[in-house]
Formats: sequence, C-alpha cells, structure tokens
Amino acid sequence: MMELIAAIPWPEIGEASLDTLVMLAVSMLFTLILGLPLGILLFLTGKRQLMEQTAVYNVMSFVINILRSVPFIILLIVMMPVTEIIIGTSLGVQGSIPPLVVGAAPFFARLVETALREVDRGIIEATQAMGASKRQIVFGALIPEALPGIIAAATVTVIALVSYTALSGVIGGGGLGDLAVRYGYHRHQNDVLVVTVVLLLLLVQFLQMLGDKLVLRFSRR
Repeated sequence: MMELIAAIPWPEIGEASLDTLVMLAVSMLFTLILGLPLGILLFLTGKRQLMEQTAVYNVMSFVINILRSVPFIILLIVMMPVTEIIIGTSLGVQGSIPPLVVGAAPFFARLVETALREVDRGIIEATQAMGASKRQIVFGALIPEALPGIIAAATVTVIALVSYTALSGVIGGGGLGDLAVRYGYHRHQNDVLVVTVVLLLLLVQFLQMLGDKLVLRFSRR
C-alpha cells in the first residue's frame, strides 16, 4: 500500500491542482463579468419587460442557444485558432481560459435570465409606481430580489466549469484533466486517475456546499 502511494507523482498532482484552481477562478471571473450583464439584458429586452426589444432579444437568444448547443470538447478544438490569436497559445492554463469563458458565459446568462423571471412582477410594478428609474428598478429591486437565484446559478456554472477544465486536458489544457489523460490514459497508471477523480469530486462538493450556504444566507434578508 505504501509503495503504491509513494509511486504517485504528488508534486505533479499538487501543481495540476493549482492549475485547475487558477483556470476555474479566472474563467469564472470572466464568466461573471460577461454572463451577468448579458443575462440581465436578456431579461430586460424580453416580452413585456422594461426594455422590450423583440429583435434584440431574439438575436441574443439565438446566439446563446448556438453556443450552448456546441459540445465543449468541440468548442475547444474550434476555438484553438482564435485562442492562439488572443492569448498566443492554445495549450496550457492560459490557452484553456477563452474556450472556458465562451462555453460557460452563455450558460450562466440563461440561468440569470431565469432567476430574474422568477422575481414577483408586483415588486417591479410597485417600484415603477414610486417613480423609480429603470436603473433604480434593476439595481435597487430586481437584482436584490433575484440574488439567491443568481448565486445558485453561479454555483451550477462553476461546477460545470470544473468538468470543462477536466475536458480541456484532452487537448493539453493543463490541470487535473491533463494529468489524468497523461498518466491515467496514456500510461495506464490507474492510481493517478483515481486521485484526480477524488480531488475533482472533493472540489465539486466544496463548491456546492459553499453555494448552498450563500443562497441560504442571502435568502434570510
């Protein structure tokens, strides 16, 4: 048993774990920056909403549906030339971030739109009756009321990103997924494969627990 544990390349596992966390943090940050405004805009331009624009909504919805329907492994391959232009490389941690963001931001935007649609319309109408501007309605009433749902959406998205980071290892994206492919698949070292799977499971459990606690905290206002 001790020999089996000693044969595991722990330094590489530590480095791969750190790479996965970096990929997850950076890609989630950009997903929030892009996906949250996009989700809000989707909601506002929807039918019978504050900024109803059917044409704008339909175009954005169409693009989002296309991006969401593309399997992430295919998106990784298709975006390689674009990633090389933007980052300078399509490999490693840096090369994985653009496709991670492109894959996750539309997904998150749609979840944000859903969370905003669940807000009681009476709250919006009451705020309008008080003479509030559209900006005040969005930031003073709509987003605060939808915050638990938005946090839950972010939790679902970051967990999806964990699986995306693992998939990026198939094309040399770095992180635990890359380690699993190199050791577990090419070298048939199942012990390394088991360790990477366990670490990913623990990461997902931690993120889910953290998200659930945040949802409960902001739901008690």
